[in-house]
Amino acid sequence: MFDSAFSLLRDIHPALVPVSGFLCLLLVAWLAEVVLKGQLIALARRIAARSITRLDDYLLEENVVQRAAHLLPAFVIHLGVPAVPGLDTRWVTAIQSITLAAMAVLVAASLSALLNVVNRAWLDRPDAARRPIKGYVQVTRILLVCLTTILVVSALMGRSPLLLLSGLGAITAILLLVFKDTILSLVASVQISGLDMVRVGDWIEMPQFNADGDVIDVALHTVRVQNWDKTITTIPTHRLISDSFRNWRGMSESGGRRIKRALLIDMSTVRFLTAEETSHFTRFALLRDYIAGKLKELADYNAALDNPTEGAVNLRRLTNLGTFRAYVYNYLKHHPSIRKDMTLLVRQLQPQPEGLPIEVYCFTATTNWNDYENIQADIFDHLLAILDEFGLRAYQQPSGSDIARALDPTG
Repeated sequence: MFDSAFSLLRDIHPALVPVSGFLCLLLVAWLAEVVLKGQLIALARRIAARSITRLDDYLLEENVVQRAAHLLPAFVIHLGVPAVPGLDTRWVTAIQSITLAAMAVLVAASLSALLNVVNRAWLDRPDAARRPIKGYVQVTRILLVCLTTILVVSALMGRSPLLLLSGLGAITAILLLVFKDTILSLVASVQISGLDMVRVGDWIEMPQFNADGDVIDVALHTVRVQNWDKTITTIPTHRLISDSFRNWRGMSESGGRRIKRALLIDMSTVRFLTAEETSHFTRFALLRDYIAGKLKELADYNAALDNPTEGAVNLRRLTNLGTFRAYVYNYLKHHPSIRKDMTLLVRQLQPQPEGLPIEVYCFTATTNWNDYENIQADIFDHLLAILDEFGLRAYQQPSGSDIARALDPTG
């Protein structure tokens, strides 16, 4: 039947035989794709519907099966083209070379989609943020593109891929120059992942890039940071190795955030306490033990002096500033929002032209930014309000109203 049909076509025109044969081959390839591809996809969807894992769903969503199914018509054409009657061997070789190149591209596309599946499956792991593999996936994809390019060129040229690979040594320097950033980023990605320097979700600060916010993506070439003002800063991955940055993950994991702020005390208000004031402070629940212990310590010290009664200047006495520091320490120690198992200090720093700094150094029991700011503000609201009880005054630079009040003769 086919022989008679081809004979009839040959009588009409000799070129019609190979053309019609090739068209029949294309029809068979198309039918193979339509029928078998549909069956494969339907089977994959049935399996995914019954499976409890997400991996098969990712395979369908990333079109891995669909891309792999495109190999079938190319394979049919590659195997069937030598059987086309009357087709010149040069055309057979050219078509087979094209189908080989096409199959290399289709395999690369399928593997690229499979890499996306691997990355998505990895992100489902609980430790995915700590050890991201997106950088490795991107490197693998780059290598896949390079290998596919070599296979396509060798297929179209009809040469062995080994010949092209052997020539790569001569252009190594050019490749290193072209892929310099990629190589630096690859090394940086390995170090960042291996040393666990940065994870998705970490709060980092990198002032040289105006970055201050949460890491939202760690890729091969870039790390993206969403700043607190909702802008996005993109940092080259290798700069996280070559430059310094601050990672606040340790603070988040510790469960406590540091308060380190000072009150500037007007030094002219610092003085010794009178006996009446000392008695007054014994009514403070937070100072009762301190006053009792301090009075005993001072009495023992003063009693040991040779001539303790010759002048008050020789005696050790309580000061309003020291009593205030003790009050602040005990206040923080009993504060429900301050960590007792972390450093807690109330210290006096070096005097400055603006006053004497009394620094509060402690840690809140939460790392939530909003709660932290509220706790810090409440503490210093209280301390500023209670300064007057100790006869102390906070330093504040004179304003225009202060100068006007001082110059007002009626004031």
